[in-house]
Amino acid sequence: MVSKCANPGCSTPFLYLHEGKLFRFEKGAGNGSAFGTDPNLRQPMRRIEFFWLCDRCAGRMTVVFEEGVGVTVLPLTRGRPAA
Repeated sequence: MVSKCANPGCSTPFLYLHEGKLFRFEKGAGNGSAFGTDPNLRQPMRRIEFFWLCDRCAGRMTVVFEEGVGVTVLPLTRGRPAA
């Protein structure tokens, strides 16, 4: 459940979906997960996690998933001005 901005340096509470930016990540269960395997599909179950950035942070940052690291907040990279 999303309760606040995903930026660790921000404490803005999550109140409305129309404010800020919501990110959805689907994660595989992996071996030995508490989520187990769906006996009908015979595939590892997946779980979906949501992260939210408030309006202020969404203008400067993004949320990314890096294998082996997890979910992190990174600054947005701006393109170079045209020459």
